[in-house]
Amino acid sequence: MATRRILVDADACPVKDEIYKVAWRLEVPVTIVSNSPIRVPAHPLIHRVIVSDGFDAADDWIAERAGPGAVVVTADILLADRCLKAGASVLAPNGRPFTTSSIGSAVATRAIMADLRAGGEQLGGPSAFSKADRSRFLQALDVMLVRLR
Repeated sequence: MATRRILVDADACPVKDEIYKVAWRLEVPVTIVSNSPIRVPAHPLIHRVIVSDGFDAADDWIAERAGPGAVVVTADILLADRCLKAGASVLAPNGRPFTTSSIGSAVATRAIMADLRAGGEQLGGPSAFSKADRSRFLQALDVMLVRLR
C-alpha cells in the first residue's frame, strides 16, 4: 500500500494553513515545494523543498514524486494532468478535484484561453478566492486522505 502524503505546489497556494491542520489531525506528511523560501511550521510532518527558479522546476519535482498515495495540491492544470497520469489524487486550492475524466477538458480549455490571450483578447482572470472555496478545499482534502487510508 502506498504511503499517504501531500505534495503542495506552494508558490501561490492560498490554503497552506488548511493543509497543515488536516495533515496534523490525520498524521500525514506534507512537502511544500517552491521556487523561493516560504515560511513553514516547525513540525516533523512538514518538509520544505526549495527548487531552482528554472521554468517548471517545482512542477517537475512534484510530478517526479507523485503517485499512488499522494495528494497533490495545485492550481496548475498541466501539473495536475502529469500527476493524475502518475496515479496521484489532485486537488485545486478551491476544493475542486482534478480527475482523469475532467482533466482533458480542463487542458483543452486552458489551451483555448491561451490562444485567445495570445491573439490580444482581454480576458478576466479567475474569480476571487472565497470562504466557500476554503471550506470546500478543507472538506475535499479530508475526504481524499481518508479514502487513501
